[in-house]
Amino acid sequence: MNRTKFISLLSAIGLGFTLSCAQAGAFNQPSGAFLPNQVLIEFKPNTSLTARNQTAQVYGAQSIRALANTSSWSIANLPAGQSVAQAVAAYASNPKVASVQPNYIYHTMAVPNDPQYGQLWAAKNNGQAITTGTYVPTTGTVANDMNLEAAWNVQTDCSSTIVAVIDSGVNYNSTDLATNMWNGGAAAPLHGWNFVGAGSNDPMDLNGHGTHVAGTIGAVANNAIGVTGVCWKASIMAVRAMDAAGAGSTASIIQSIDYAITHGAKIINMSLGGGGAFDQAFSNAITRAQNANVLVVVAAGNDNTNNDALATPSWPCNFSHANVLCVAALDQNYALANFSNWGATSVDVAAPGTNILSTWNGVHTVTNDPLTALGGGWFGSSTTALTGGGWGFGLAGPGLTVPSPWGTALYNAGTDDRAFKTFNLSGSNGATLTVSAAMNVLNGDTLNANFNAAGGDPFIAGTNIFSGTNAKDGFMSTPSPEFDISSCISANCSIGIQLLSAPASVGDIGVAITSFKIDTVTLNNTSLNTINGTSMATPEVTGIAALVWAHNPLFNYADVANAIKQGGRTLPTLVGKTNTAKAVDALGALSYIAPPNGIAVVVH
Repeated sequence: MNRTKFISLLSAIGLGFTLSCAQAGAFNQPSGAFLPNQVLIEFKPNTSLTARNQTAQVYGAQSIRALANTSSWSIANLPAGQSVAQAVAAYASNPKVASVQPNYIYHTMAVPNDPQYGQLWAAKNNGQAITTGTYVPTTGTVANDMNLEAAWNVQTDCSSTIVAVIDSGVNYNSTDLATNMWNGGAAAPLHGWNFVGAGSNDPMDLNGHGTHVAGTIGAVANNAIGVTGVCWKASIMAVRAMDAAGAGSTASIIQSIDYAITHGAKIINMSLGGGGAFDQAFSNAITRAQNANVLVVVAAGNDNTNNDALATPSWPCNFSHANVLCVAALDQNYALANFSNWGATSVDVAAPGTNILSTWNGVHTVTNDPLTALGGGWFGSSTTALTGGGWGFGLAGPGLTVPSPWGTALYNAGTDDRAFKTFNLSGSNGATLTVSAAMNVLNGDTLNANFNAAGGDPFIAGTNIFSGTNAKDGFMSTPSPEFDISSCISANCSIGIQLLSAPASVGDIGVAITSFKIDTVTLNNTSLNTINGTSMATPEVTGIAALVWAHNPLFNYADVANAIKQGGRTLPTLVGKTNTAKAVDALGALSYIAPPNGIAVVVH
């Protein structure tokens, strides 16, 4: 029986079968997303670059390169036709290889809404209404806050403690952040590094998430502009690991961690995460941070699930390293936010994470194209005519389908059916595409999405942003995936969808594009935004950690983490939800003194 499932385009990359190995020859079959054309390889000590290249050539790798600042790991681009599972199995059998794994995909943890202004209830909760907030409640309980005003009487300056924000970048030109950015000198003139794609020295934020996180930690105070960070003065290192769509990979994240370690960061904020397989390369990078005395503050996740359950871990929150501090989100009444993950073992503390106002990267403009009329720009062209008339309407509302109307017939064998439209994206600095599809196609048939900044048919000369096959029993993925199409910023950006069927295919119901959204950003230096998520709670804790370390410069990461956990306020609602049952308290963390060890009291 044919069954139609709503899925995202990204889902078809191959989430149904992934493969990882913690060490050569030891495999498990996890869930989770990874890049379909790469693997990460950890070579054994003293394996030369020549030997690495020779090993890669044996297995047909298109290219291999060592990851920056990470001597033992390399990234290999797989040849056409070789799956990640096949590559992992092949490399694992090689005596020069210590470990091989997929290059996993992680996502930012925000729950976004529209940019507006509001109040900083996390710093001082007067029960005020957050007029720009979308999370209910938008009013709270007096004194349910982080006790920041009292803490600021003790410490406001965190600039002696470098904080690395590993995220989508930071708008370092923001008037509320510029003077609190880390000075990287001539080697990092733009206050950090970009590890997305080919990389560069420009960690500008094209998403907004990282700028929001940075503002919560260290927006400049007393400048009569915007908001106030937990730290009035700060040293924020921008390390871009996530693209304009808020997606990053193991490779971009571990390079970012090593960059932060190498350049003197004491605290790393990672408001990001992903479920599924244990990621050995990621874990090893956290270990290197621990060995370098770096505290890593991470988000618990926004899936309203128990991270301790074997089926629902969230990385990096579930890493057991002593230097990882995992944060859940509270609402304005100090109840656990209804989206927040929890875990009596894996999650440490909770902090405000709803209706949080902070700095933003610019003005975002969303275009939801209804795909209503083929004559209005979308059109089909096929090498073999499809039963049902090609791309058209269907699925209980506006949409693009093949065949058309949806569900009335089967598509044919050997077909190349495509539809594309030209959009004017000029004047923006970044752009993302969000697409949802209902798919019911046969194994071996392919759905592609391409773009071309020069216009015209993007499948003749263009850039592929998705290519995958999907069995007739697909699966749901929400929210819909975003694709970074910033390289298509032009007046003639053409974006298209293509269905290819094999010559011997007998056809199935086909594909329907159910939503199609383009989000462009125009950078500015003054925007603010109010959003929700454990991503927003995490930098609240990072800011407190920076206050504590600046106030106690002889502390190590364990001392700082212990002060935050022990100095917090116990909440009955957090019992069994975190391993401390505490909400963070800035003054409590600054005031906490660990009892002395090894001192004997002698009574005369």
